[in-house]
Amino acid sequence: MIRARPEEWYATETKADGITLISEPFIEEFYRCNIWHIRGRDRDLLVDSGMGVVSLRDWVPLVTEKPLIAVASHTHFDHIGCHHEFPERCVHRAEAEILERPGNRATLADPYVSDAIFTRLPPEPYSSATYGLKGAAPTRLLEDGDVLDTGDRHFKVIHTPGHSPGGIALWEAATQTLFSGDIVYDGPLIEDTYHADAADYHASMVRLYDLPVQVVHGGHFPSYDGARHREIIRTWLDAKERG
Repeated sequence: MIRARPEEWYATETKADGITLISEPFIEEFYRCNIWHIRGRDRDLLVDSGMGVVSLRDWVPLVTEKPLIAVASHTHFDHIGCHHEFPERCVHRAEAEILERPGNRATLADPYVSDAIFTRLPPEPYSSATYGLKGAAPTRLLEDGDVLDTGDRHFKVIHTPGHSPGGIALWEAATQTLFSGDIVYDGPLIEDTYHADAADYHASMVRLYDLPVQVVHGGHFPSYDGARHREIIRTWLDAKERG
């Protein structure tokens, strides 16, 4: 398989409200994490950081322009690969140990990481057989209701266990924007990880349904509006209640 050059590994797309989507286009869509950069007055936020096979700091200048807080929506391999590159790192308390010591089983790299998840391989010396994540001890442990402050913007932490124990979403009430992580997005949802919990998943979906969202930026797949948000969750809840 052909290898990508490091300078082409990441793509960026500007959204509204100072938000930029950073993606890894040579990863198959199902496995491709949405990396969200949020511009703030005093500091920026980075929600998730991809697989870590190419340096974000070296190849995406946007993430070095201001002090930046790297937030982990959860600690699966496709979301925390470059967290070690940033001095400020936040994660929910329930997954702090995984961020600090991210073994391949704990992060789901085993069994998912193989050459088959790429349309082009990362630059050398990458090898799927030896892939592993670098540990990044968190500098702040998050709890439900905490607020991440950029100086002019405020994002409330919503604990959303179910997909994983320490999953979180970020809610900006002023713009009615939700960064939902992997608990809900517009694509096939993963409910059977080794540390998933069905009852927690249901409770998280019920909680997110009631938010007056205008736009949702998920951990995977395209962003969508409030009507689609409620449709996705309502369909999911109805299926569970019928099942």
